[in-house]
Amino acid sequence: MSFEFFDKLSQDFSELLNDKKEYNVIIEVDKEENKKSFTTHSDVLRYRSPYFDKELENATMNENNIKTIIKPNISAQIFEIILKYIYGGIVDIQILDTETICELMINANKLELEELSVKLENYLIESKASWLRTHFSHVYHSIFESNEFKSLKKFYDNFIFKYPSLIFDSKDFTLLKETVLISILKRDDLNVEEIKTWDYVIKWGIAQNPTLPNDSEGWSKENFEALKITLQQCLPLIRYFHIPVGDIWKKVKPYKKILEEKLWDDLIQHHMFPNKPVETLVLPARIISTPLSTIINKEHVAELSSWIDRKSTIYSLLDVPYEFQLILRGSKDGFHPKTFWKMCHGHAGTIVVVKIAGTDEIVGGYNPLAWDNSTGGKDMKTNDSFIFSLKNGTIKNSILSRVINNKEALFYHSYNYQNIRGPYFGNCRFMMESNVSDFTQDKLCWCYYNSSKSPYYEKPIRTTNEKFSIVDYEVFKIIKN
Repeated sequence: MSFEFFDKLSQDFSELLNDKKEYNVIIEVDKEENKKSFTTHSDVLRYRSPYFDKELENATMNENNIKTIIKPNISAQIFEIILKYIYGGIVDIQILDTETICELMINANKLELEELSVKLENYLIESKASWLRTHFSHVYHSIFESNEFKSLKKFYDNFIFKYPSLIFDSKDFTLLKETVLISILKRDDLNVEEIKTWDYVIKWGIAQNPTLPNDSEGWSKENFEALKITLQQCLPLIRYFHIPVGDIWKKVKPYKKILEEKLWDDLIQHHMFPNKPVETLVLPARIISTPLSTIINKEHVAELSSWIDRKSTIYSLLDVPYEFQLILRGSKDGFHPKTFWKMCHGHAGTIVVVKIAGTDEIVGGYNPLAWDNSTGGKDMKTNDSFIFSLKNGTIKNSILSRVINNKEALFYHSYNYQNIRGPYFGNCRFMMESNVSDFTQDKLCWCYYNSSKSPYYEKPIRTTNEKFSIVDYEVFKIIKN
């Protein structure tokens, strides 16, 4: 058995930092009026940081045997926090804003304080993901050329794959370093139409040449040459031969002078004679992932996510804490009610969305419980289910209706009824049914309408009592990011 006294040890070493009697190293940080000197101890620095161990080998010593290390690129605020960590092993992030934490992580990495750097990296990913996405340009620049930050690079790799438009459309897109832009353009899985990629590259290139006239029609030969030089590393990465001919003529042709003459000739030939080989290297088409849904969009996902979490405001697209994982799509898996019970059995925390035939309406329901096709017919109790109608087309406002009668929030049908009925919320408040075992063929799906207060859900989600058939429907499992 051993007694551990780490708290007292940490406290004593923290006090050593303020002891001016036995110091033998001075570290000067920051610049000009912010410059500050810290007195430290070589033994502590050597054993806590491999970086300082190497620095002390080369540091100059004065007549009093004091060595000096100068670090002008670290702010005094950040270095003071780092020293407190080195001596006492404590960093209080509650008093720091996110930008300071990020700067602290980057400098901790430079000083080879791996424990601190990794801890802060994981904290930012787990607790400040939205901030990381919003500040993509700044953070990614800082970590891009480092061999470290593997978790953060994986986070951003996933972000670039899922949300490239949020990067390209951000206000600081044109501030991206060329090396970062090139790394993005090289991706085969860049989920953006190629003509939009071209537009973004031109936008970035023009931003690097602020003296260029606003209207390219009036550009001189020198103007085009300046843009061509700026984009010389980016232009070869555009997949020109996968841009529709209409877009080539409308959007690429105005900048024809920045392209190699042979490339332009081959482009014209390719669209006139598709089977005739060209001399220019033809890069493969990018892998464009299929949309999340054929029914709902990213704004709908943000809205539904905020309802799940009972938020008073809707999540921004960058803040959505859930992934919507497709379990079933009618147009792919079939519209037989039995298919629903077979494919959704055992899945908890799901959203059903339905596109109603002949209208712009999208309706559905959220079930926090696991679907079960073996109950034999049973009311299901929950306080957290809800039904909804989403704004879409001519539908200007979404409707959220939470469960009131939690004892009859949903009904799971017996085996025989699973041939004609799918999901069933609150005594027909939202239900899917078909006597011909195809939800698209007969008008038996229903969102019961009653203008008076509902005993099952807060309010009706349609303004009519008419039953309907569907165009398509999807079921998503909601997974926390």
